[in-house]
Amino acid sequence: MSINKPIYILGPCAAESREQVLLTASQLKDACGEIPFIYRAGAWKPRTSPHTFQGVGEEGLVWLQEVKQRLGLPVATEVATPEHVTKALEAGMDYLWIGARSSANPLAVQAIADAIGDWKLVNGNFKGILIKNPVNADAGLWIGNIERLEKTGVPVIAVHRGCNHQPCWAMAHQVRLARPDIPMLLDPSHMSGEAAKVPELIQKIEELGLDGAMVEVHCDPKSALSDNAQQLTPKGLAEIFASDRVSSPMGGETKELNWLRAEIDELDERLWGTIAARMEVSERIGKWKKAHGVAPLQPERYQQIVEKLKIKNEELKDKSLSTDFMLHIWELIHQESLRKQE
Repeated sequence: MSINKPIYILGPCAAESREQVLLTASQLKDACGEIPFIYRAGAWKPRTSPHTFQGVGEEGLVWLQEVKQRLGLPVATEVATPEHVTKALEAGMDYLWIGARSSANPLAVQAIADAIGDWKLVNGNFKGILIKNPVNADAGLWIGNIERLEKTGVPVIAVHRGCNHQPCWAMAHQVRLARPDIPMLLDPSHMSGEAAKVPELIQKIEELGLDGAMVEVHCDPKSALSDNAQQLTPKGLAEIFASDRVSSPMGGETKELNWLRAEIDELDERLWGTIAARMEVSERIGKWKKAHGVAPLQPERYQQIVEKLKIKNEELKDKSLSTDFMLHIWELIHQESLRKQE
């Protein structure tokens, strides 16, 4: 599937009421101006807890139909079962998407693909199927899901939403290299979990040569029944579009370097986060030692860790880590830990 311009899929996490669906769609159309987009809203919401909002079901499809008829916008909704596929396509949905929880189950994806294939034999007017990455960082499973859906003959679009509010750039990079022919959109809403972080992530579209974005937008995010913290207002989205944060996807060798730098940046963030967490534990150890009259420096414990590091380094020889480097880093961490315990 080739594209000539960015693909934007915009709308609330869930269809909550007719008024909310229509108002958000109208405000979005005004906010986007000449920028084309697909309007999204989840009719069914596969949530972790049964005590949270699970979606309004088929009634939400009726509201999306009205958006399509009154505003002329193509519409999309999430499907998690073959029954969802049938009901959504009978209602005239232009696009379907498979969420991260469903994507983690290849049997579920295959069942959805079979239902799409059966429908296409009768009526192939819908325009595409979007597949989000699984909740776990499994590039092979994501690629496998793409291949399952491709067999339906319907255009497939990959949506990178990260894992547990982490970017997981390495996984997306692997899929992009393996399947550069498949459009890949960014889902900054789920990747960040915070509306305030969406504008910065939007920059990755141009930096990485992605093909657009799937963004959660709600007329009143504070009152949203699901994912309220990560949804933008239409006005907030318009401000992003009016800034220089959004550009058309571009190719070129620089994109590959940007992918690698994105991987490095994510690893650095995890590294410093892990070190900070270790120091917090060191402070707690220091309090325990003071309470029990134990000296901060324990030479025997120190030597045990050094020996473990040497063994670990032998296991990591193919990773180009020198023993001196590893021990130097450890010594710096140990000194800071002792400072925390004083």
